Amino acid sequence: MHIVVCIKQVPDTANLKFDAASGSIQSGTEMMMNPFCEYAVETAIRLKEAQEGSKVSVFTVGSAQAKEVLKRAVAMGADEAYLVSDDAFNGADTWATGYTLGQAIQKYAPDYTMILCGQLSTDGMNGITGPAMAEFLGIPSITFCKAVALKDAQTLTVNRETERGIEVYEMTMPGLIGVMKCDYEPRIPSIKGVMKANRTEIPTITMADLGLTADKVGYQGSPTTVSKTWQKPKKQGGLKVDGSNPDVAVQQLIGFLKEQKVL
Repeated sequence: MHIVVCIKQVPDTANLKFDAASGSIQSGTEMMMNPFCEYAVETAIRLKEAQEGSKVSVFTVGSAQAKEVLKRAVAMGADEAYLVSDDAFNGADTWATGYTLGQAIQKYAPDYTMILCGQLSTDGMNGITGPAMAEFLGIPSITFCKAVALKDAQTLTVNRETERGIEVYEMTMPGLIGVMKCDYEPRIPSIKGVMKANRTEIPTITMADLGLTADKVGYQGSPTTVSKTWQKPKKQGGLKVDGSNPDVAVQQLIGFLKEQKVL
């Protein structure tokens, strides 16, 4: 069984440095593996451990800096990693990114059994890349999943989280699964795993390697564009009403609701 995991490098929101004037993230902001992608990697490794002879390959689209998240995936237990990187890929939306990743997987992991990816990324939160990739590859996809298990050599049992509860599906492989936060936590890489990651050769895949043209990838190949980026305002302290005098407290509350045009 050959499991492919597509991951993304995102800014560490705990230490985000944002330039409001340019609407962009400042250089020096720490980067990390997207948390949902960590669960996808962990799920892939668990499936690998459950099926002897399985292999996990990891792909990401990004700059040379994105090799760090690939190394982390290898340190967690992945077997090989590929960096899909080219200036021509810059400015891609989720549709173009899904197309590029799909082409990379078809060429460098054509025998894949399943594809796992984080359902959402903390910097975009749109959840389109995975389903777009499945569409380009012509395989089924299931989104918002929190558990994946092997039923037999050709079938997966997938638990999908919805507002109504958990839905259970069976998927005939190959297929793509978007992974949410699972009931288990991603493993912490061991020292042995880190040493293995540092020794692992991570090839860089370019547009020319994939035989693609500029009109299909990056900004030119994107049907959508980002018109504006801004940082969410910090929450302000709410109105505190002293309840020691009920009459005064009621008048304060009524006055506040009138100011907000609720009353």
